[in-house]
Amino acid sequence: MVQWFHLVSCLIWKERIMPIKEWTKIWHNPQLEVGLLQAFYIQHTYPRHSHDYYVICLIERGRQSFTHQGAKHFTPPGGVILINPGAVHTGEAADAHGFEMRSLYPTAAHMQTAALELTGRHQALPFFTEVRVDQRETMESILVLHTALAQGASRLECESRFTWTLAQLIKQYAHIRFTEQRLGQEQRAIRRARDYIDECFAQGISLTQLAEHVSLSPYYLLRAFRAEVGMPPYTYLESVRIRHAQRLIEAGLPLAQVAAEVGFSSQSHLTRRFKQIIGVTPGQYAQQLR
Repeated sequence: MVQWFHLVSCLIWKERIMPIKEWTKIWHNPQLEVGLLQAFYIQHTYPRHSHDYYVICLIERGRQSFTHQGAKHFTPPGGVILINPGAVHTGEAADAHGFEMRSLYPTAAHMQTAALELTGRHQALPFFTEVRVDQRETMESILVLHTALAQGASRLECESRFTWTLAQLIKQYAHIRFTEQRLGQEQRAIRRARDYIDECFAQGISLTQLAEHVSLSPYYLLRAFRAEVGMPPYTYLESVRIRHAQRLIEAGLPLAQVAAEVGFSSQSHLTRRFKQIIGVTPGQYAQQLR
């Protein structure tokens, strides 16, 4: 609940200080093979067009409007847009203040894999039955996933969030009907997964590698790990890394070396996660020890 209120506060704050110039950022995540966009538009409009991939779009601030299959829609801050491949649509600001959006572009292969993970069997290409949704958990999941991909989070976190988010979108908004597999007694498999993370924490562990190691599907592993440990595997990985970082700082190692040895992509990444978990920065922690 606290995270949700913080998120809403950030959106309201951004709404009040909206910039006056348009800007666009485009990424491609090579590990997941997925495209991302973050942009702020005032005058730019998307003409009628379609894609051969999905569009998952979050309006982060401002108000946006678009036509989809001939019908007009409006999207407020926090609103989510789900567009299927081949659907003809437009996009523009709903007023003179403009809007900021974050978009993900999963391929058909991504969505078919997610549907297989979710249902345990091969399905037709998932089809979203709703183009506009307003649901807190959906907005939050897309925002956190997009941020993780854009900021270069760990491979395990990016793959886990991507797999989980696509599965949840299909589960809630696609036409697929199924009964989700019930979790069994997976204590041994989860213990092996934790041991693997404990041993390989400094390496670039992926969800696929972890799932193969314990002979579970990636999505099922995420569900079972959350149920057994109380957190997803990428959060457990960061806890292990921070624990080892504390020991190295206590041993007097430079912070840049600590970040590299425990597997963080940069010292700033270490600092951000360290403060979240320990409550102080690595530098403050070292000072207190001295």
